Amino acid sequence: MNTNYQIDELDRKILALISKNARIPYLEVARACKVSGAAVHQRIQRMFDHGIISGSEFIVNYRKVGYSTCAFMGVFLEKASYFKSVMIELEKIPEIVECHYTTGNYSIFVKIITKDTDHLKEIIADKIQEIKGISRTESFISLEERIKRQLTMY
Repeated sequence: MNTNYQIDELDRKILALISKNARIPYLEVARACKVSGAAVHQRIQRMFDHGIISGSEFIVNYRKVGYSTCAFMGVFLEKASYFKSVMIELEKIPEIVECHYTTGNYSIFVKIITKDTDHLKEIIADKIQEIKGISRTESFISLEERIKRQLTMY
């Protein structure tokens, strides 16, 4: 397998369409791109094989299922060597939906989704701040999400 696969203009068009709607039928993509359904299928399979795309997902509106609070947290580590062990523990907390190893003030930056602020306090005090290697945290509650999208400039 060629690991240096370069996407072309057709791949870009396909990515733009399937990024907006993962359930779009291949034939609809083919019509929009003016190619055959088989060509679209082959292109998508090739991009899967090369790791350009992976899976597809349904996006659950967490507010509609009772989770109304979104927060971000900067995590300060006692020492950088605690990173791996802290990550193992953070992965065990299902309310943490994103986690980034960062530069700047924080070692780790996480996104947390909870039912309400009491639930958030529980997660912070009883789970996150109890993890060995975390020296302190700084939290930010999101008041409103205005932009959430896939990257469309390929």
